[in-house]
Amino acid sequence: MQGLGIHAMMWTTVWDHAGAERAIVGAAHHGQDLIEIPLMDLSSVDAMHSRSLLEGHGLRAVCSLVLDEPVWASRRPDAAAAHLIAALDKAAEMGAEALTGVTYGGTHERTGFPPTEAEYDNLTRALGAAARHAGSLGLQLGIEAVNRYESHLVNSAEQAVALVERIGRDNVFVHLDTFHMTMEEKGIANGIIAAREHLKYMHMSESDRGTPGYGNVAWDAVFAALAAIGFKGALTLESFAKMPVSMAGAISTWRPTARDGDDVIGDGVSFLRNKAVQYGLA
Repeated sequence: MQGLGIHAMMWTTVWDHAGAERAIVGAAHHGQDLIEIPLMDLSSVDAMHSRSLLEGHGLRAVCSLVLDEPVWASRRPDAAAAHLIAALDKAAEMGAEALTGVTYGGTHERTGFPPTEAEYDNLTRALGAAARHAGSLGLQLGIEAVNRYESHLVNSAEQAVALVERIGRDNVFVHLDTFHMTMEEKGIANGIIAAREHLKYMHMSESDRGTPGYGNVAWDAVFAALAAIGFKGALTLESFAKMPVSMAGAISTWRPTARDGDDVIGDGVSFLRNKAVQYGLA
């Protein structure tokens, strides 16, 4: 999963034929190595159509998701495993390299208490079954740490590493996101260093989820730490600058974070590429 990528939600929130075409053509036009494809509604995804587009434009893919409440792994591990297995099958059909994201739960999942051993046992059971299936398909499975306001389960790099090691399968990796890290890590570089053995995927997201380079993320610290650990994974621009009003509550974005998506892509892609070159990561 090496290279520079971009999240498909820069162009579409629905992965139907039209959305897939807009996003894949857009990512290829901007010279990206890979695109992150959200599997929000598995039934609407035409995997062979996506695969044909990806191959035609020379793009690699990573798929991602967040679990809805009926399949939260902390409460319903068997249902979560079944959903993840179905998503992995879809990712394999389209030729993706991995399934990542909040693969263990939702982004409004909080009990009001710290995570329990029973919850982690359930996460391990669900993700272990999914990882075994992913391995049979030649896919990797990611675990993204998100901030405390979205989940009580995995907030820091250290917690993500602990869950990966608890699952104990070598196709499971840590996925970090600079937006969440600005809230949760004691120094953003320290989170990268803590995850280094398992870190294979990064969301390069600004502190307001707008354009990278125009917020409070300590980008030089991020890139210096990635260079120091010899990072060989993917760096994917993620921004929610173009989200529809209907999704505001899901991501707690109540105002525009950039003038428009074109500004984010135009400025953000070049900013991240230049930083990657500067630090020997591209």
